[in-house]
Amino acid sequence: MFFKDIIGQKAIRNRLIQSVKDGFIPHARLISGRGGSGTLPLALAYARYLHCINRSETDACGNCPSCRQFDKLSHPDLHFVFPIVNKKGKNNTVCDDFLPQWREFVIKNPYFNLSLWLEYISAENAQGTIYTREANEIASKLNLKAYESEYKIMIVWLPEKMEEETANKLLKLLEEPPVKTIFLLVSEEPDKVIGTIQSRAQNFPVPPIAKKDLTEAIINQFHLQEEEAALVAHLSNGSYLNAVHIINTNEETTLYLDLFIVIMRNSWKRDIKNMKAKADEFASLGRDKQKGFLSYAQRFIRENFFYRLQIPEINYMNRQETEFSMKFASYVNERNVIDFMEELALAEKHIEQNVNSRMVFFDLSMKIAVLLKK
Repeated sequence: MFFKDIIGQKAIRNRLIQSVKDGFIPHARLISGRGGSGTLPLALAYARYLHCINRSETDACGNCPSCRQFDKLSHPDLHFVFPIVNKKGKNNTVCDDFLPQWREFVIKNPYFNLSLWLEYISAENAQGTIYTREANEIASKLNLKAYESEYKIMIVWLPEKMEEETANKLLKLLEEPPVKTIFLLVSEEPDKVIGTIQSRAQNFPVPPIAKKDLTEAIINQFHLQEEEAALVAHLSNGSYLNAVHIINTNEETTLYLDLFIVIMRNSWKRDIKNMKAKADEFASLGRDKQKGFLSYAQRFIRENFFYRLQIPEINYMNRQETEFSMKFASYVNERNVIDFMEELALAEKHIEQNVNSRMVFFDLSMKIAVLLKK
């Protein structure tokens, strides 16, 4: 990853580059921002720039031995810590056990989130964690001398996923860092990083990607028309990851919207026969899609409530959703919006608890029939 490969964030890139030119290289930075804003790509580009022996005014050279090693994320003075799961039959798994997969995954697409990473390593239902035993690995690596570069760089992706004892051991290293060691803590939820670690690292917030830059990236990557790309950029709210998700899940969104429209029409008409028919269809979707629809419905109710304010900047609906909302939004108001959200959230909770989905859906349709008349 080079600085030139990062989507937008020109001001942030320039700050990092200038800090190296000025010789201001903090031993720890907390690079924080929402998923898809480019926090990890920035950390990778900064690490490459620091290690590059022929760097230019604006980027790493790409040709020196260090850069060639960075192409494979295999530089001996570059270390990674990231959430993992225990491998089957092994209770002492550490990040190095997943390092080949991590390198392959990050090189392929440096814009990702925890769910995508856990899916890639087939974590199933396990939660990604940075285990306590990882702290000993960190210490042993950083207490060695640098092999080839001036600095040893440790990138910790999602430090908020550290177990408490891991965080406390890392804190000691931050308080008394080994010589020529740089920590880059890349966080999506910096408030969940323990306060003492936050105080030992320079806070480096990364804003959402500017709409113009995101639109340009979408056009280049997915070859969409400018108007369509601009709409996706707006819906993505400054996240390249969200943009990719919107583009790749268009069919699923259409399915959910069609189902939402039919539910509302049946409930408005109080068409019991079709309510039951749709309850049967809902039951056939499977639990994941049922939860996905109910989550979508909550977002869509929120969008319709704010649509009435006529402030496009705070609405995130595609064209089909907007066309439906032109008439439907008048039915979502101060008298029923909270009840709508609570009933949809309750239905989602019941689905998670394996309550009969046909009963959940039919009951929800009946409640919506009452709420629409408010």
